[in-house]
Amino acid sequence: MRKAVIAAVLVGLGGSAASVTGQTFPTEDPVIRQMWQFGMVDSHAAQLAQTLMDSIGGRLTGTPPIDMGLDWLVKMYRSWGIEARKEQYGTWTGWRRGITHIDMLTPRVRTIEGTLLGWSAGTDGPVEGAVIRFPAVTSQAQFQEWLPQAKGKFVLLDAPRLSCRPARQWDEFGQPGSGGRGRGGRGGSPPPSSWERLQMKQDSLNTLFRDWMRAADGNRQGRPTDRLRTALEQAGVAGILQSYWSNETGINKVFTANTREVPALDLSCEDYGLLYRLSENGQGPTLRVDAQAEFPGDVPTFNTIGMIRGSELPNEYVLLSAHFDSFDSSSGATDNGTGTITMLEAMRIIKQAYPNPRRTIMAGHWSGEEQGLNGSRAWAKDHPEIVQGLQALFNQDNGTGRVVNISMQGLVNVANHFGDWMSRIPTEISDFIELRIPGSPGGGGSDYASFICAGAPAFNLSSLNWDYGTYTWHTNRDTYDKLVIDDLRNNATLTAMLAYLASEDDRLDRERRVGTNWPQCRDGARSAGG
Repeated sequence: MRKAVIAAVLVGLGGSAASVTGQTFPTEDPVIRQMWQFGMVDSHAAQLAQTLMDSIGGRLTGTPPIDMGLDWLVKMYRSWGIEARKEQYGTWTGWRRGITHIDMLTPRVRTIEGTLLGWSAGTDGPVEGAVIRFPAVTSQAQFQEWLPQAKGKFVLLDAPRLSCRPARQWDEFGQPGSGGRGRGGRGGSPPPSSWERLQMKQDSLNTLFRDWMRAADGNRQGRPTDRLRTALEQAGVAGILQSYWSNETGINKVFTANTREVPALDLSCEDYGLLYRLSENGQGPTLRVDAQAEFPGDVPTFNTIGMIRGSELPNEYVLLSAHFDSFDSSSGATDNGTGTITMLEAMRIIKQAYPNPRRTIMAGHWSGEEQGLNGSRAWAKDHPEIVQGLQALFNQDNGTGRVVNISMQGLVNVANHFGDWMSRIPTEISDFIELRIPGSPGGGGSDYASFICAGAPAFNLSSLNWDYGTYTWHTNRDTYDKLVIDDLRNNATLTAMLAYLASEDDRLDRERRVGTNWPQCRDGARSAGG
């Protein structure tokens, strides 16, 4: 009994009626009342989220965890009596992450905080080598002349941060002339604070590295990082070291790499700076790296679709939308595990409270969003009849916070529908939501863009920030503990209610805002090669 209680607390169930604030029902609609009960009182959101984030984890396209997760979605839907299937739309580079161990051996022993970047090669057993920084070159010829010196070494590719303290600390603790931000100036104003002096030095260092990299790349167009990684790989370096600090203590943005022979590693702000200073001051840093990764070849890519068939208008659709893939340095919790659970839990609520909908209600869990909305764009391309028959799409993809904003996406005649729907939803949910009328169509920020481009009524459920951009978006700290379960429960219940109300309503008009530059639809990439 004691173990069960502890487990419930750890998962954050919070599902009893006593834990939910009193509700105000504007109407006597029995479906809305049942949806509140199933979504806010008898919620499954925390349990579902714990399985997805902790057991399945990060879901990089082309990796085993995303396939495991898509299969899990199908299993959950079918356990509730909801039709579900996986649909292949293409292939992608297969990759399997193993362990990453990084240790500094000299001038002292220290375990380094870092991880292998996605789609990077690993090592063939432990590899040791000296650490050097990227060279100060002014031409591609100089870079080519330097390259043989990098063989067998770990190369620091990014500029280091001079301080890994977040800016908020300088604001709180700094003093004019010795700390603080924004207090210095010119023309007789006080001298720059230490924060401003530090930023000037940081900007200069960033500029130096950028100039060196551009010169080494021959000043070609675009970002040179991928091409320089390839050049270093071909020169036989032991590995490539990078660090993309997210301006918050202990948090890095961790993306992917293109190396197929040597490891590309992201290191913490602090440890990257340590290695840079040791190298710059001739103090002989060396590393031992054991990073495991496999490339099984191209693998199929899928979306998972759940469906409750309509009883009156089965060829018209309400579509719940969220991308399922994530980067894999953490658990993909708020990007976009929360959107995934919102739509999964909403479908469970709908099945219980509204099992025979007027229109067909579907859920789309998309792969490949992080590589360019590939899964949803391909699915929209493959199913024009659903795009044509779409009554409404509701998408969620910006973190764990409660929904507070919905744009009409430039469709000029849909606001009255939303106003009516909001008037029927309990005020504990609706009072937080602002409608942007008429708004403008999104061009590619998330998967609703794959449908609004065709003029279909596709709406994004925008959430409270919770420091999303700095704290969890594409970071190594996007984990289950960052979820706000009350808000997740709120969003799933809201989505279920919107799906019900849209299913029962008259057909939404698609008239577009005059003078709006409407985005163009395009197919998603069906393979890593394009």
